[in-house]
Amino acid sequence: MLTMANVAHSVIGDKGVKIVGKVLHKAGAPLWTPSLPVGRGKKKPVDTGVQSDLKVVYFPSCINQTMGRSKTKGAAAQPHLIETMERLCAKAGYQVIYPENMEHLCCGMIWESKGMPDIADEMTAKLEAALLKASEGGKYPVLCDQSPCLHRMRHHINSMRLYEPAEFIADFLAPRLKFHPIKETVAVHVTCSTKQMGLGDKIIGLASKCAERVVVPSEIGCCGFAGDRGFTYPELNAWALRKLKPQIQAAGAKHGYSNSRTCEIGLTTHSGIPYQSIAYLVDQATDAKDN
Repeated sequence: MLTMANVAHSVIGDKGVKIVGKVLHKAGAPLWTPSLPVGRGKKKPVDTGVQSDLKVVYFPSCINQTMGRSKTKGAAAQPHLIETMERLCAKAGYQVIYPENMEHLCCGMIWESKGMPDIADEMTAKLEAALLKASEGGKYPVLCDQSPCLHRMRHHINSMRLYEPAEFIADFLAPRLKFHPIKETVAVHVTCSTKQMGLGDKIIGLASKCAERVVVPSEIGCCGFAGDRGFTYPELNAWALRKLKPQIQAAGAKHGYSNSRTCEIGLTTHSGIPYQSIAYLVDQATDAKDN
């Protein structure tokens, strides 16, 4: 469906998507906006060739395995998030390990949010088993690229060290990278799960190492996307972010960064600028340290 929507978007343009999207939504379909990314397809990660004693187990979330790059105008023409995380790890000398059959793994959050806790726990147990095997019994840290997913994982998995993107990059990769801040004002959105894990300062601090000026718009708490609810009840997202765009324009920010794909879709829709994972900003602003 993402691929079909992308083809249609290319034909009718942003204005057409907004018109058709509203009509379809009134008929009961999830809201289609220009911020919806392209489909990623069935592409699987390949061995980057990096061999190192420094290793990380990388579990790309379901949504990031499904969704490809953003089509939003102004979004950096960069690879998919999975490839970007691979490159960042390689810069810092880390070898990426993927759990087996990761396309069938899920943290269980989507099931829990739909009132199916038994299925959610079953999925989490399968994920834990796969991550334990990949990490050799918890020997290596585990990275998940979606903060809300990592939040659930931390509540249900205690057998290994688990990290979301900003925390992992700041604690493990940053000391092994050379930063050259971009001459730009960037916006940062701290997600609900990031706040609940006490990592708000971590993502803001990381962004500050990468850009000359970082703005965190005031009076923007929960973005209102609430998992996938922003597709079916977009008024929640619109109301929560009603004060965002004027602050973005006043600050002169051209790009925004966060650590949750669905939140980034809503933020892009209502800010007037593209929002992406914080990993893209770090990748743009770093090089490997000279040995």
